[in-house]
Amino acid sequence: EVLLPNSWDHETMTRRIIRSDEMKEVWESITPPLRHEDIEKLAVGPKKASDLTFSDWEAILSEIIVGDAFGVDRMDYLLRDAYHAGVAYGRFDHYRLVDTLRILPSSQSEKKEQSMEPSLGVRIGGIQSAEAMMLARYLMYSQVYFHPVRRIYDIHLTDFLRDWLPEGVFSTDLIGFLEMSDVEVTAALRRAMRDRGELSHHADRIMRRGHYRRLYTANPEDRMVNPEAGEAIFEALGEHFDPEQFRHDRYTQKGGAPDFPVLMDDGAPSSSLAVSAVLKHLPIISVDCVYVARSVEEQAKSWLDDNRQEVIQSLEKESVDG
Repeated sequence: EVLLPNSWDHETMTRRIIRSDEMKEVWESITPPLRHEDIEKLAVGPKKASDLTFSDWEAILSEIIVGDAFGVDRMDYLLRDAYHAGVAYGRFDHYRLVDTLRILPSSQSEKKEQSMEPSLGVRIGGIQSAEAMMLARYLMYSQVYFHPVRRIYDIHLTDFLRDWLPEGVFSTDLIGFLEMSDVEVTAALRRAMRDRGELSHHADRIMRRGHYRRLYTANPEDRMVNPEAGEAIFEALGEHFDPEQFRHDRYTQKGGAPDFPVLMDDGAPSSSLAVSAVLKHLPIISVDCVYVARSVEEQAKSWLDDNRQEVIQSLEKESVDG
């Protein structure tokens, strides 16, 4: 979404596609005809379509598809990505999980009064399968999706698109947006690599595997001294070297495991975070790394070895003094 205009997100374009004249013809040709509003509700859910009114059943149906806890999209991408990446992290007993899913009154532990709105939950016998899925997600993110080499290629691709796309963002024109695919981007990268123009350095990093290397990863000890250790290192390096030779990658998950209802043996629903110590203490997914261009990697390593603690501690002292 960093390459979409301000106030836009993927859900905005998804809804525009659903409402397009071409898709309206598809919805109306079905027997019985479908309304685009109903398709939008299922495709993006109440959080992203707050202007639409959802019945309880519509909210449940959208949760089945795009829900944070048990949406089929989440189940599918974990299993599929684990298979194609050749790792076991994303596997879990999805058959058992689906078999124990129930529609229950939502129970959020942070609220004093239990909400009676229906939500997807599990019987107590399926809590281990739910734990396995949440652990699979955590492990896939920490070991695959947030692998440092994969992350730096995201950064390099974003840099290229910002310089290549008109005004540095994707078009909000529906036809122009749909005409942009991986094929066009790959072709543009190949042209940039061949023509040796202004975009060639982006192409070399991606097409010739000249990507920046990880120089620094904020560890728990550094974060105890300065929670913004990665940003401190990144800024200090930019003051002593060409800042274009460095990239900072920072992400922190907004919340841990989702809170969903669990049907207990006595027939009463309870919060998953109250029932499961595993989910309650599931680590937050985060990354805080600084990358460096290969041409200055050795010099930057040497400088960082000599100045790392001073940079972190001096900025911590400034924040305290301020």
